[in-house]
Amino acid sequence: MMNYVFPILVIISFVCAAFTGQMNELSASVVEGATNAVELIMRLVAMLCLWGGVMEIADSSGVTRGISRLLSPVIRLIFPRIRKEKDALEAISMNITANILGLGNAATPLGLEAMRRLQQINSDTSRASDEMIVFVVMNTAAMHIIPTTVATFRAQHGSVSPMSILPASFLTSFCALAVAIAAAKLGNRYLRGKNLA
Repeated sequence: MMNYVFPILVIISFVCAAFTGQMNELSASVVEGATNAVELIMRLVAMLCLWGGVMEIADSSGVTRGISRLLSPVIRLIFPRIRKEKDALEAISMNITANILGLGNAATPLGLEAMRRLQQINSDTSRASDEMIVFVVMNTAAMHIIPTTVATFRAQHGSVSPMSILPASFLTSFCALAVAIAAAKLGNRYLRGKNLA
């Protein structure tokens, strides 16, 4: 969709600037916007490299697996219908742990592996199972401990303590996760009831 929206916006901007005689202002804005984008990317890359390194150390030292084991009972509560599917539960736990620790690069393949294992135990392969829907919703809610990107924006705009949002960020992401899981569970139950009716 954005492949169509963005070019249309660019064309409209050029047409409007040409008709109103503001091509110089448009050119200056384009250059300024590009400059700001590059500066922002450099700041984000620096912060992401720092926290990415910290998280990789946590992963290599076994902290990630330890957290995954701690999460295992909670994961079994969220996915009660697959309690005995150890491989699927382990993949889900590892994915959620990686997301919580901000290991996005590690979380993606783990999430794909979890979905593959969930599909293997799916009784109807033509549609997503309830567990698959809940898992996708949990990933979308993006539960995290360290809000790296937001902290970087705060530092860029002169915040004295960019990480002071950490408690609020953790609380809001936890609430978003809880609401997302509840909504997915209720939606699944409603659709199951309609299918049985």
